[in-house]
Amino acid sequence: MMQEILQQTTWTEWLGVFFSMIQVVLASRNNSNNYLFGIAGISLTLYVMITAKLYAEFTLNLYYLAMSIYGWLYWKYGKQQEEAKISRANTTDKWIVLGIVSATFGLFWFFLTQYTDSDVPIWDSLVSAFAWAGMWLMAKRKVENWILLNISNLISIPLMVHKNLYLYAGLTVFLFVVAVLGYIKWNRILKEEQYAKC
Repeated sequence: MMQEILQQTTWTEWLGVFFSMIQVVLASRNNSNNYLFGIAGISLTLYVMITAKLYAEFTLNLYYLAMSIYGWLYWKYGKQQEEAKISRANTTDKWIVLGIVSATFGLFWFFLTQYTDSDVPIWDSLVSAFAWAGMWLMAKRKVENWILLNISNLISIPLMVHKNLYLYAGLTVFLFVVAVLGYIKWNRILKEEQYAKC
């Protein structure tokens, strides 16, 4: 069975997963160059998702591409022309996150059920909704991004298995673990920065 899975895996999947793994490891280490690898991985993943009829995931990856470009510029320069610092989400951020999750879920679910042949409109929409909000928080360098991305990851793993995208299911397990480590590391960095100010 494993040999059959490996034979069905395309080179675009392999490279997309490889670049995505590098991206998330760099992000968890607070390295702004993570976005450059993300752009490469996302570009390949776009093709994989459209051929698997995961339309919300495809759109999510378009959003990842835009947020990766924005995030790289924001991390590098921010408003003060210096690298932005890690922080916690404030009340406004949390309301924006709620709005992003609700609006993207509703839009994707409606679009997928009315205009596509998707067999997983709810699950595809949920993965995308939480990931959209998580990426927005990551671009703003908010610690809570890791929580939202992991909600998306937990939903995505069985979705990828359902679509026979086992390499992407494995990548998502990896992303989950790295997101847990990223959350711990970003909290530590934030505490060290706050301690240094005292």
